[in-house]
Amino acid sequence: MRILGITIPNNKHLYIGLTSLYGIGIPRAKAILKEVNIDPNIKADTLTIDEENAIRKVIETMSIEGTLKREIASNVKRLKDIKAYRGIRHMRRLPVNGQRTKTNSRTVRGNVRKTMASGRRKESKT
Repeated sequence: MRILGITIPNNKHLYIGLTSLYGIGIPRAKAILKEVNIDPNIKADTLTIDEENAIRKVIETMSIEGTLKREIASNVKRLKDIKAYRGIRHMRRLPVNGQRTKTNSRTVRGNVRKTMASGRRKESKT
């Protein structure tokens, strides 16, 4: 089954398979399946064409994948343009939501580990 150019895996439960779409997590996937009255625990390859089309119709009304990514990027750009605190944190590639930066924030700053050695140099055999 393909939705918006993304292949939904056949070997997983349907509510887990729908999370392969950007912008759909487990709660949203369960809500979609509840709306179209489909059991979330069936596999994607057992769906009928009518059920696939019902899921597709509900998902196409939501902003996911490319539209959601563009919306998030425009929100971040707006924060940068107005020089808001969060925008400045984005510009400096630092954590935005108040996390500490002394020891954590490795994913944002890069996995840089600048630690001192024991202070003793290895003796050279010359």
